[in-house]
Amino acid sequence: MSRNNKPVFTSDALPERTSGVPVLEISDLNVRFPSEDGVVHAVRGVSLTVNAGEVVGLVGESGSGKSVTSMSVMGLLDESADVQGSIKLHGTELLGRSDNWMSEVRGRKIAMVFQDPLSALTPVYTIGDQIVEALQVHGSYSDKDAWQRALELLRMVGIPNPEVRAKNFPHEFSGGMRQRVVIAMAIANDPDLIIADEPTTALDVTIQAQILDLLRVAQRETHAGVVMITHDLGVVAGLADRVAVMYAGRIVERADVNDVFYHSRHPYTVGLLGSLPRPDLDKDEPLTPVEGNPPSLLELPPGCPFAPRCPMASAECEAAEPPLLETDLPRHTSACIKFDALADKSYEEIYPKDEIPAASEMASRDAGEVILHVDGLVKTYPLMKGAVFKRRVGTVHAVDHISFDIHSGETLGLVGESGCGKTTTIMSILELAKPEEGRIVVLGHDTAELSKADRKKVRQDLQVVFQDPMASLDPRLPISDIIAEPLKYNGYPKSRIGAKVEELMALVGLEPAHANRYPRNFSGGQKQRVGIARALALEPKLLVLDEPVSALDVSIQAGVLNLLEKLRIEMGLSYLFVAHDLSVVRHIAHRVAVMYLGRIVELGPVGEVFDHPEHPYSQSLLSAIPVPDPIKEKGRKRILLEGDLPSPANPPSGCPFHTRCPKFKTLGEADQARCTGETPLLASTDADTQRGDDRQVACHFPEVVSVF
Repeated sequence: MSRNNKPVFTSDALPERTSGVPVLEISDLNVRFPSEDGVVHAVRGVSLTVNAGEVVGLVGESGSGKSVTSMSVMGLLDESADVQGSIKLHGTELLGRSDNWMSEVRGRKIAMVFQDPLSALTPVYTIGDQIVEALQVHGSYSDKDAWQRALELLRMVGIPNPEVRAKNFPHEFSGGMRQRVVIAMAIANDPDLIIADEPTTALDVTIQAQILDLLRVAQRETHAGVVMITHDLGVVAGLADRVAVMYAGRIVERADVNDVFYHSRHPYTVGLLGSLPRPDLDKDEPLTPVEGNPPSLLELPPGCPFAPRCPMASAECEAAEPPLLETDLPRHTSACIKFDALADKSYEEIYPKDEIPAASEMASRDAGEVILHVDGLVKTYPLMKGAVFKRRVGTVHAVDHISFDIHSGETLGLVGESGCGKTTTIMSILELAKPEEGRIVVLGHDTAELSKADRKKVRQDLQVVFQDPMASLDPRLPISDIIAEPLKYNGYPKSRIGAKVEELMALVGLEPAHANRYPRNFSGGQKQRVGIARALALEPKLLVLDEPVSALDVSIQAGVLNLLEKLRIEMGLSYLFVAHDLSVVRHIAHRVAVMYLGRIVELGPVGEVFDHPEHPYSQSLLSAIPVPDPIKEKGRKRILLEGDLPSPANPPSGCPFHTRCPKFKTLGEADQARCTGETPLLASTDADTQRGDDRQVACHFPEVVSVF
């Protein structure tokens, strides 16, 4: 008998595709893990079916049980896990099988694409050797045939020059290229089921679009069933046929993708959709956050686990946990006793709105004081070689002559792919030192002329909120000390610090009574609120926000975005908002600067840039954003970029984007020569001037293209 009280099978026969039988059938799956505090019931009664050629999206917040469900299918859970229920592949039971038997199934019948491709690849073997191994372990390939098949697979997933790149190691590939290699290994043996566990989370939006397109091709080539595990509802809208929404370890809603998005029958699904900023719409209204946090899987409430966060909850909801039952719609199930009350209602009618002052209270841009002025900023780093005797062998051009202004009460979004220079830009500003080239003026003070005392004074008006709330808070200090730290070191009266800390906690929506708790006692969203409270302690005029919501679940993210907008209006703050999530930028920013390879290539009002992008890079960046609307998303045309961002140590001549530019290929020889030989400057076009748009583009041949 196995550890989960199921018989151990000894048959060597592997499951085969059978007409009329689902590829994957999960029935009443329960997974429990022992812990120091008790038993964690990570998956509770999950049932799911995946047919051949079908994509099923599995969505939910962190800790909802999505990954544990997928690891149960793969047979990769820890030995201490107690697994009950049934998991069938082509009607053949998988639970209770020996590890050797499952090793045959994994890779041949079931393939998995993991979230982190670097961890999924062995660093000491070449890419080609790892694909060859996957082929030879599960098939009768000769060395020569396996190598040819490996090259064919690399070519299929878009790896350029596969004969050379197959001999490279994983660290020599970019993140997007590594994920392509993992997908090549996954489809190598024509699997019947592909499980993709957050396959695009760590990737830039342009690379994400390429990977999602590749997954569509892989599914079409193999006719496999696909389980797409993700928290991004835009990805689900464009890829999935059916969707299962998980909460607190169980499925709370399951239906066709259109029904989930347009006819939700569970308050949690409605809340998730209402929390999402849309990249294709201007949204003057605040987002609708789902208040509170998911329950602990150690101690679940007696009734519906979503009841403490549900605006529709009543006494009967707390009496017993509702089962997953059929609703008024065909093939649509929901674990909510009030599903019928959700029919034809929008989330605004169900969830209370955050009260945020009207945006019109902000002074116009022309009338506002210039809070930050950046002119011709340059930042380079030496490229060194040698372990003992180092010598300079090149220069990394991290930021290359960028200019922008931020006015009082304004939010400027700074967007672009990883490595484009966003972080270097904000670090150059926060340093408050003389830049290598160019000029930075903060609140009227030129950083090149600041004395030590002046620098300390200006720093009080310039604060930062970091990306990872846990890493930016000292785990050894209680929250009260963390928030009080800037007050203590800037001469704030000691007798008034306690009251000020309570005031700041209340301002950002934290309970002042929890001031003596440590960061580990708070959720991710609460920790980020602590970081915001600390940044506001000295009443600054400019906040630099470095990916402030990227580490948060979508329902928590909405509350933090609403808070930032409320504080900006009430306190007259200005924001420099750095983000890779362009949907968030559309919602919160007034103007946006698009960066590519250390340069700003387009700058202007956020609505104009999103709806009428003129630079080919802006167009491809925006077309890559998934829209959480199945009909719209599946009908859109992507502008897919080829290759990766060039190295800033060896930037292309002329226009830095011409090596990847789709428009460049359509130009005549003389125009192409201009792109390769002359660097375009950021300037207003004739069309912008005629329309009166406050925008600039760095392109020799700008053209408005609609991407939504």
